[in-house]
Amino acid sequence: MSGSGLKLLAVVSMLVDHLAAFVWRSDPVFLTHLFKLGHRWVTPYFLARSFGRIAFPIFAFLIVEGFMHTHSRQRYGWNLAIFALISEIPWSLLHYGGFHLRGHNVFFTLLLGYLALCAIERFKDDKVKMTVALLGMLVFSVLFQADYGCMGYAFIPMLYLLRDNTLFQGVVACGMLPSHWIGGSAFIPISMYNGKRGFIKGSFGKYFFYAFYPLHLLAIYLFKTIL
Repeated sequence: MSGSGLKLLAVVSMLVDHLAAFVWRSDPVFLTHLFKLGHRWVTPYFLARSFGRIAFPIFAFLIVEGFMHTHSRQRYGWNLAIFALISEIPWSLLHYGGFHLRGHNVFFTLLLGYLALCAIERFKDDKVKMTVALLGMLVFSVLFQADYGCMGYAFIPMLYLLRDNTLFQGVVACGMLPSHWIGGSAFIPISMYNGKRGFIKGSFGKYFFYAFYPLHLLAIYLFKTIL
């Protein structure tokens, strides 16, 4: 599976997850009992949310890949920062019905993780500075309350440090992510990654996937508002 295939899978997973969380959760059809898993009834809503749990691990993995292969790390970081700011309005509208400061969108989590990778490389010969930089961003991630929190931030440098062992990445992911083994299952398609960019080429394709995040949040908010 190419990087483009992983990115498309993550986007579809994210879309299904957000539709389930904000639209389908009150639909009786999606709350229908299908079968029992242990002591819990499995519903279409549960299946949709479970499928959605693989999105963040894949996006985090692609951040590491982008860091390692981008032609301009500065431009890559600015792209994350710009779309984090753009996404904040539709994210707040969808979650709180208006602008709010008690939580922030996942682009900020990805940006913090990316900055952690930059710090690891920048201070690789100075462990004290590296530790101070990483801990400083960890504290900031807690105070800033971006999506997935401090564990989401720490997850990205973890992937970078374990980048040569996909199996171990998946095992650690089961412990770090709030969805545990469901999020860890993202490493099944990640293990199929062939190291190639794939079919997404050119500026339009690249920025479409950046823009899809705020656009789909806004579309779901407008859909809910109209209903």
